Amino acid sequence: MSPGTGSLEKPLAGKRILVTGAGSGIGRIAARLFRERGAELVLVGRRLAALQETMPEAHHSALDHADEAAVAAFASECPPLDGMFLAAGELRTGSVQGTPTVDFEAMLAANLRGPWLLAHYLGPRLREGASVVLVGSNIALRAIPDSAAYSVAKAGVHMLARVLALEWAARRIRCNAIAPGPIHTGMLDERLAASSNPSADLASLAGVNPLRRLGTEAEVAALAAYLLGDESAWTTGTVIPIDGGADAAY
Repeated sequence: MSPGTGSLEKPLAGKRILVTGAGSGIGRIAARLFRERGAELVLVGRRLAALQETMPEAHHSALDHADEAAVAAFASECPPLDGMFLAAGELRTGSVQGTPTVDFEAMLAANLRGPWLLAHYLGPRLREGASVVLVGSNIALRAIPDSAAYSVAKAGVHMLARVLALEWAARRIRCNAIAPGPIHTGMLDERLAASSNPSADLASLAGVNPLRRLGTEAEVAALAAYLLGDESAWTTGTVIPIDGGADAAY
C-alpha cells in the first residue's frame, strides 16, 4: 500500500490507518467511515470486544494508550501506517480549585500523554506522505466553567499537532488537530446522566453555537477522513474547530 492510490469513490483506498478510541463514539463511527472509503484499519482501544464489534475484519489491539510499555510493545509489531486518527479521550469535570490532583493527572494521561506516546513510538512507522489527525476540543480554544483539567489537556493536544507538523514535514507527513464542540456521544450521555437537570443541560449545550444544535459523530468523522486523504495534502499544522460556529461567536 502507498499514499495516493485512492479514487473519488474510495479516497482512502491503499491506506492503512490506525484509529484509537475505536470501540465507541467518534472513533467507532470514524473507523467505519474510513473503511467505507477504502482504508485498511488498525483499531486500538481498551476493550477488545468493543473493537471487534466496531469492525470484525480489522486488526485489533487492546491497550491503554497512556501505558508507555504497552504502546512501545505495540509499536514494535505495528505494520507501516499511512495515517492515524487519535480519538481516544476521557472527560472529567471540575474547576482548578475543585479538581483533585489525581483527576488532573488522569486527564493529562487520557487526553495528552496517550497521543504523545503514540506519536513518539509510532512516528517511525509512518510512511512518507502520511497524515495524522488528533482530536482536541473547542473548549481548549475557549474557556468554559467546570472543565478545567480536560480543557488544559486538550489545549496541549492542539500544540502537539503543530509541533508534529514541523517535526515530520521533512518526511511530508502532515499533522492536524480538530476541535469538536458538543457532540452527541456516549461520553456526553454519561455526563448528562449525572446532571440534576439533563434536559436543561442538553438544551444549554446545543445553544452555545449559532447553528443551535449538537454535532454528530458522522460529521466529525467526515472531517477526519478529509484530513487523512490526499485532497488535504497542503493542510498541516492547523487546529480546525468543528463546533457549529461557537468559536467564531465567542
